[in-house]
Amino acid sequence: MASHSGSNERIQRRPAPDFEETESGVISGILEGGFLNVALDDANQYGPHAMIALLGIVATLTGLALGLAMLIF
Repeated sequence: MASHSGSNERIQRRPAPDFEETESGVISGILEGGFLNVALDDANQYGPHAMIALLGIVATLTGLALGLAMLIF
């Protein structure tokens, strides 16, 4: 059986980015670090939450644009 140790990895792991934990709630934690900074750079532990919110915003804007295009054309 082959043993799996960190030095034998085929693809080396990159170092973890700078990360600041916050004691705030989700919304205040996202606003505290800056919405785009938290969503795109994972500035604190709420990065995945901010990315889901960003996905919802972009999906809504895309849906509105497509809906308007269908009404116009």
